[in-house]
Amino acid sequence: MIRRYGEAVKAGQRYRRRPGVYAILRRGGDILTTFQEAPTPEFQLPGGGIDPGEHPVAALHREVFEETGWKMALDRRVGVFRRYTYMPDYDKWAEKVCTVYLARPILRRGPPTEPGHTAVWMNVIEALDQLGNAGDRAMLAQALRQPW
Repeated sequence: MIRRYGEAVKAGQRYRRRPGVYAILRRGGDILTTFQEAPTPEFQLPGGGIDPGEHPVAALHREVFEETGWKMALDRRVGVFRRYTYMPDYDKWAEKVCTVYLARPILRRGPPTEPGHTAVWMNVIEALDQLGNAGDRAMLAQALRQPW
């Protein structure tokens, strides 16, 4: 059973499954987040959807780089959650199945290449309050209960 966070499923609404991968990029007591300006300004764990035919780990490396400008090293899987939401960039309703990994930032290659994203270092305690969706916050809390 995969835990659901966020808004309830809307009766009669058709959702398309959208698998995605996200990273908790730790450095000491801070994590690297991405601030996304639109459609709603919010802090998020960097990551995103897995393209058809793309390996999930390759997708995670690509998404983290696009949204933060950092290369990373993967440590371990933290967990998975789902949320049902409207994705205005794609004009579709999605069942997002989000797998979250613990990782380490290795090398900053430059600013984010994805428009509307800014890389922001944030203290983990602050992030527990500031991350924009409940699933991201729950995965961070779960990661904090494990050895860093």
